[in-house]
Amino acid sequence: MNHGMRREHFTLDVDNVDWVDTDDEPRKPSVSIDFTGPATMLRERLTGTDGDVLEAGETDVALRLQDPLGDDARGVVSVTNRITGEFILELNEAADDVLKFIRAARGYGEAANDDDGRYEVEITLDGDPYVTYDKRTFLVYDDEGSLLRQHSLIPSGVEL
Repeated sequence: MNHGMRREHFTLDVDNVDWVDTDDEPRKPSVSIDFTGPATMLRERLTGTDGDVLEAGETDVALRLQDPLGDDARGVVSVTNRITGEFILELNEAADDVLKFIRAARGYGEAANDDDGRYEVEITLDGDPYVTYDKRTFLVYDDEGSLLRQHSLIPSGVEL
């Protein structure tokens, strides 16, 4: 079993979410994920079968709760390869923080009223930008593995 990529190798920073609680002007939320582990392994996971870096539409972002929703619930944020279903990366986060991020993305999407992404994901390797995705979907699953539609970010017209 390969233990080259650990959740501890990832740090997550979020921007443009506090306006949700203050009714300020909506801004596009962004998350920056910095990886400090073996860069070759993450580069391989972010590369498609054609040898190119995966496009935004070839990736999925999700939160899988580890506890029932409530005080101090924790979850695992994951980015997966939509084509193969393989995990690209995953890291532990407080569920409330992730749900606030999703609310900000939903609010931004309603205010911006455009077809671009509702939020941005930037993956950096030791602080150097590697890939940035504009995303429109962020799925949330409970601790039993069931989709929580009311907490997920699902664009209108998309059937799951």
